Amino acid sequence: MGSILELRDVVKHFTGFTINGISFSLEPGYIMGFIGANGSGKTTTIKLIMNLLHLDGGEIKVFGLDSRKYEQEIKQRIGFVYDENHFYEELTIAQMTRVVAPFYQNWDWDTYNHYVQRFALPAAKKIKTFSRGMKMKYALAVALAHQAELLIMDEPTSGLDPIVRTELLDILGEVIQDERCSVLFSSHITSDLDRIADYVTLIHNGSIVFSQSKENLLEKYSVIKGERSLLGSNLQPYLVGVRENQFGFEGLVTDRESVARLTGGKAILERPTLEEIMLYCTRGKAV
Repeated sequence: MGSILELRDVVKHFTGFTINGISFSLEPGYIMGFIGANGSGKTTTIKLIMNLLHLDGGEIKVFGLDSRKYEQEIKQRIGFVYDENHFYEELTIAQMTRVVAPFYQNWDWDTYNHYVQRFALPAAKKIKTFSRGMKMKYALAVALAHQAELLIMDEPTSGLDPIVRTELLDILGEVIQDERCSVLFSSHITSDLDRIADYVTLIHNGSIVFSQSKENLLEKYSVIKGERSLLGSNLQPYLVGVRENQFGFEGLVTDRESVARLTGGKAILERPTLEEIMLYCTRGKAV
């Protein structure tokens, strides 16, 4: 089976902002973290994938199908969870689900009821009375109830408390045990992706900075800390970004072994977090 999601040279123009020929792909059975600062193009890219915006250039394929020509077929196989509630707030979830379920050919009431019970969602309460976490759980129950093969999630954990976030992340870990299913998880909360992502795609100012496995990223980069004098030790070719302060400097480098030799053991080299990688890869060598 080929890529479950593939973007090739995707372009979208706005006044003052452009999605600039981006390309990346997601294979079945994996979670891809889609990261970037607010305004970098994450939500716009997701709207392009969902055919909610007109594509100005390039190609998007989902399940190997053109996302424009086969929109209805594709959306039968996608589950989407947005950062905002898109349900009728005056309805209970029992009423809302009776509206939603007929749209999906593969709707499974047993699966739906399983997650409603697991999430302890009150069927008789109006959606407007739900907390943000409960609304997110309901959206996920709906997404999983029609046997979605691709979950697209736009900032799903933003504003949630740690307990609810952990619960949602645990569910996603279970979902991809079925190797047919993949998850595109857009977030600026990179600590969530440190935990569950298999691949990471970083978008900045409408362009893709990198798209590769999380393990490759964590092997490729190291956080370096040391005295300012070490910046003159032929480090420049290895520095991705650096911040200086009155006590010394901290930065991100490639090729840990070469940097360790150059600094003669005088620098501290640590495994980075995704947040540190994102920070230095987008801000560069700021002082």
